Amino acid sequence: MSEIKLREDYIKLGQALKAAGSVGSGVDAKFVIQDGRVKVNGETEYQRGKKLYDGDVITYEGETIRIVK
Repeated sequence: MSEIKLREDYIKLGQALKAAGSVGSGVDAKFVIQDGRVKVNGETEYQRGKKLYDGDVITYEGETIRIVK
């Protein structure tokens, strides 16, 4: 499990996937999210701009990413 440390109050889902190195670009993030391949807190998420806060967990391709303050 990797972690992304928040610099602000939240990070958007597309930015989090890029920061974790799970996708190469924002365009890649857009497509994997639209295809329903990303889960946030166990629920499939289709919004690239979904705001993530401390404690949220992203799952993508068997990788888990935790958002921490």
